[in-house]
Amino acid sequence: MEKTNVKVYFSAKADVFSIEHFTNVLGIKPTRTYIKGEAIKRPPNPNVISRGTHYRQYTSWELGTDYEQSYDISEQLDFVLNQLEGKEEQLNQLRGNYNLAYRFTIVIQIENNEKPAMYLDRRFIHFADSIGADVDFDLYVYS
Repeated sequence: MEKTNVKVYFSAKADVFSIEHFTNVLGIKPTRTYIKGEAIKRPPNPNVISRGTHYRQYTSWELGTDYEQSYDISEQLDFVLNQLEGKEEQLNQLRGNYNLAYRFTIVIQIENNEKPAMYLDRRFIHFADSIGADVDFDLYVYS
């Protein structure tokens, strides 16, 4: 039986910026990065007809979790937030220097109608607001 999974990640995106400098200033190793213009590699899928090579439209630095079985999104949010908290000044300076857009993305794969608790506590809301971050929810419901 499949279980409900949650993945949370924070991303910094801009047309072009130095991922190495961003990483060094924060002192945090990203979980994934992209550089504008690099080819998007997708695993082979017999159900998808390829229409040629697609390229990244922006540069991105991400910090997040993998998919984890969870019935409360705050577990994954706290993991990411614990690493970023206390770095608001650096994040705001980097945002200004590189014209970055910050976003927290919460991806929920609901299996067998088992929905996780979904709420944003004051700590998270305050942090996201202090660095000018958006919040995005992606829900996928499977029966």
